[in-house]
Amino acid sequence: MTTVLIVDDEVQILRALQINLNARGYSTATALTGQAALDQAAEHPVDVIILDLGLPDLDGVEVIHRLRRWNSVPIVVLSARHGSDDKIQALDAGADDYVTKPFGMDELLARLRAALRRGTTGEAPVVETDSFTVDLPAQRVTRRGMPVRLTPTEWNILELLIRNTGALVTHEKLLTHVWGPAYIGETAYLRVYLAQLRRKLEADPANPKHLLTETGLGYRFQE
Repeated sequence: MTTVLIVDDEVQILRALQINLNARGYSTATALTGQAALDQAAEHPVDVIILDLGLPDLDGVEVIHRLRRWNSVPIVVLSARHGSDDKIQALDAGADDYVTKPFGMDELLARLRAALRRGTTGEAPVVETDSFTVDLPAQRVTRRGMPVRLTPTEWNILELLIRNTGALVTHEKLLTHVWGPAYIGETAYLRVYLAQLRRKLEADPANPKHLLTETGLGYRFQE
């Protein structure tokens, strides 16, 4: 059974999450403070963590930093902080995804499932959507059975997004991965290449279903 550690000092939210997750077949553990979360993760290994940032003892970003020194468990941040700086700090610290309060339970569960998939060993070699198919080992993309020609840069962007399916990939991470750290801040490059990828892959490039923009933050691949 998949075990979820819920870390939140708002008891009402913590209990609501626990009830909803238990009803869907998850096992749950809870913590009200950052230190309690670190202790729980050390003593009782879990499969994924839902983490609030506004904890009474340690800031949630610090909890992520400390966890990442020894633990690669998927972390989904659940926070009332809506600012892009807060999201980027949490993601750069090692969080896998970020959901803001108030939140929809269906969205949170979908993000949780995506984080769990990324946390399992091995990656799906072939990803299929209703519009296109990507074969990662073969570095091949097809649409309606016909091969799609991608430039090396387009492929590098698409591959990184797919290897982080369901998760926000920040501008900084994409730019560093594709062009190097000297290009951090050059988000116009990404807009151009994402537009090209959408024209080649999406059924309706103006209303993409799979290559999604997270305004001011980065991009997300959704199956």
